[in-house]
Amino acid sequence: MIEDVPRWWQSGLIYQIYPRSFQDSDGNGIGDLVGIRQRLDYLQDLGVDAIWLSPMFVSPMKDFGYDVADYCAIDPRFGTMEDFEALLADAKARGIRIILDLVPNHTSDQHAWFQEARSSRTSPKRDWYLWSDPAPNGGRPNNWLSEFGGPAWAFDAATDQYYYHAFLPEQPDLNWRNPDVRAAIYDVMRFWLGKGVGGFRVDVLWHLLKDDARRDNPANPGWHEGMSPTQRLLPIYTTDLPDMQSIVREMRAVVDEFDERVLIGELYLPIERLVRYYGAELDGAHLPFNFALIEAPWHARELDRLIRDYEAAVPHGGWPNWVLGNHDKPRIAGRVGIGQARVAAMLLLTLRGTPTLYYGDEIGMPQATLSVAEARDPVERNVPGFGLGRDGCRTPMQWDSSLNAGFTTGTPWLPIATDDPAVTVAAQAGDPGSMLALHKRLIDHRRRHPALSLGGFHPLAADGDILLYQREHGGERFLVALNLGPTEADVALEASVRARIAIATEPQREGESIAGTFTLGPDEGLVLELVD
Repeated sequence: MIEDVPRWWQSGLIYQIYPRSFQDSDGNGIGDLVGIRQRLDYLQDLGVDAIWLSPMFVSPMKDFGYDVADYCAIDPRFGTMEDFEALLADAKARGIRIILDLVPNHTSDQHAWFQEARSSRTSPKRDWYLWSDPAPNGGRPNNWLSEFGGPAWAFDAATDQYYYHAFLPEQPDLNWRNPDVRAAIYDVMRFWLGKGVGGFRVDVLWHLLKDDARRDNPANPGWHEGMSPTQRLLPIYTTDLPDMQSIVREMRAVVDEFDERVLIGELYLPIERLVRYYGAELDGAHLPFNFALIEAPWHARELDRLIRDYEAAVPHGGWPNWVLGNHDKPRIAGRVGIGQARVAAMLLLTLRGTPTLYYGDEIGMPQATLSVAEARDPVERNVPGFGLGRDGCRTPMQWDSSLNAGFTTGTPWLPIATDDPAVTVAAQAGDPGSMLALHKRLIDHRRRHPALSLGGFHPLAADGDILLYQREHGGERFLVALNLGPTEADVALEASVRARIAIATEPQREGESIAGTFTLGPDEGLVLELVD
């Protein structure tokens, strides 16, 4: 159901930029804010409505910005506050909003808050973090595990207590049961909202609260020796606690103090738990991130089931969203192959709900394979051999076929994923058959036809590798037909229906009239405009 006046984030496209890897302006091998500003024309031409920036706050970079040492300052690696404000203004002039990555679960151990907290057990900020005495045997307080490998408790010899870190020891968790902590983070939000940012994507939102009684997490009955040791326990006392919804409501209330802002939550949860973060009165996150397309097996019947289940679970008045890739997961082209990556783009940009596009996916950038020596990600270093490393999806944006793909004149912080000159913006910009051109056509069509951005969604019965659904609004109807398989398949229209191919993964078919039965080639997708 569409509101009379839809919010910008309902019809808009969100584009995620990993700032270290988008464009380096000064030759130091690290992307920066000036570089992003230099590429705004490209983003406007692509059809981006909002840019989500991964963290660019002051940080020691133990986790590449997700260890924040100052929430209200720009790290010099990325530029200055003046650079950020110039980016914000130039983006606004192009009709593009900036969404920031808020990291409220933990700080850097170099943050002034933690430095004060660990100075003494009687520090006024001691309770801003999670401290526990050693167990009776002198060991750790309980069995909680870090997401980045090993125990989640680090010993502080100066005060003879342990502190909790869900990620690196250099990332101590904040105590979200302390109202002073909540007030401090809400003030951070107001600081950036006051500057005009369009909202926040909240990092690891489901982690914020932990069990006060410090109970052990139970063993995971599905764990086996081939699985990552980080999955050995079920995190029922460290994630998604029942009282999390009151925190999300408070965050939403801060965002709602400002007009037309959006609150997005990172939530790796099953759908039935994910949708609780909309809030009982739709007073939670506007968009609890839905990662189903990232994590599901790439089979038509499985995708059909999860899309139906998600549509049924979204509360009345809530707005869906879809994500194909991000800075933590292998790239879509690496997961399903370049042929199916074109089909996946059509799926992402024609489903009901807000799509988020990860930088480089619009040109089919591959998942990079890095040597042990090239690895920079702390997860890969701490838990090697389980495919958890995230460097492969964070490699520099490939702009052209010059040295370092036009990303930097220096040595890039990560190697370029491929030296294939076809996988660049420059090569694809003038090629109507390219991945980039397909994205542009899909985004443009979505923008011009409310049926594809805001319209109703109706799944249709199909067999085998075919996925079918219909979008409609205001008399417009589109049929989306996707072949997720390697062989051609026939699809039959109702006898009274005529159609024209509006968008095709193979552009030579666009404009073709369809009646009766039509054929989908291997790895082919079509958006058909229906007429009775």
